[in-house]
Amino acid sequence: MKDSARDFYDSLAADYHRIFPDWDASMTRQAATLDALVRSELGTGPHRLLDCACGIGTQAIGLARAGHRVVGSDASPVAAARAAVEAAARDVALPAMAADMRRLPFRPAAFDVVVCADNSLAHLLTAGDVAVALREMRRVLRDGGLLLLTLRDYDDLRRTRPASQPPQVSHGSDGRSITFQLWHWHDDGERYDQEYFQLLPEEAGWEVRVRRTTSWALSREEVTDAATAAGFTDIAWRMPDTSGFYQPVLAARA
Repeated sequence: MKDSARDFYDSLAADYHRIFPDWDASMTRQAATLDALVRSELGTGPHRLLDCACGIGTQAIGLARAGHRVVGSDASPVAAARAAVEAAARDVALPAMAADMRRLPFRPAAFDVVVCADNSLAHLLTAGDVAVALREMRRVLRDGGLLLLTLRDYDDLRRTRPASQPPQVSHGSDGRSITFQLWHWHDDGERYDQEYFQLLPEEAGWEVRVRRTTSWALSREEVTDAATAAGFTDIAWRMPDTSGFYQPVLAARA
């Protein structure tokens, strides 16, 4: 992962919850969907689960609440530290550490499930880096273990190449905040630079915070091929209208 992505999430970590109208509600809703997928594939558990792009804990905290033994890791040390703090504030055990998904600091076959959610894989900008990350996810999964990976619906977005994403309004103890994105597509039609705007309430009006990063609009075919090459089998995509998750979900077995 390029340092620019790590720096982006280090900067965003304190405000990441503002992406959601209600972060705790989103946490609960997303975990319920992912937990149902885990249990349908592997049984009731609880399972040893790694969230290898845990951010501030949006999926990891909810999955730990559901009873799984969850470890979180993230390229951003600031985000991982916040995930541990937020989990403790909710009486949830969540060991969380800084780690690049291309170099996971875990022994082989340590986990039953690896989760890589919230479009995290798209911050890897080359086929080589994507391949290395997926091989690492396969390495730390036991044979027969489950990978759950979520991405934006880039098959559609690469056709339409939108210049922006709709604003999201969050309601917090300090009032309303607004988050929106501007996208600047590269000439290759696959990668794009994001300008990530957040408007935070202040006494005289709004404070504007802007962060920037780059993503790769990976198609489902590209991710499927890379996962197959990394040793995954039984690969299937679950779309939002059937899975209930807000992004397409790749489910695959190690």
